[in-house]
Amino acid sequence: MVRILTGTLVEAGMGKRDIASMTELLKAKNRESAGFLAPACGLLLKEVRYE
Repeated sequence: MVRILTGTLVEAGMGKRDIASMTELLKAKNRESAGFLAPACGLLLKEVRYE
């Protein structure tokens, strides 16, 4: 799932997708409407913060 979200956010950052569409994508729970699958190489979870 992280790789799918990363690919979708990369597309948004490149201007290929509207960042506001992320909410609809998550609600739809449809993998077909998400962005590309980011490669596993190089992904790193650096920090998690809970408030």
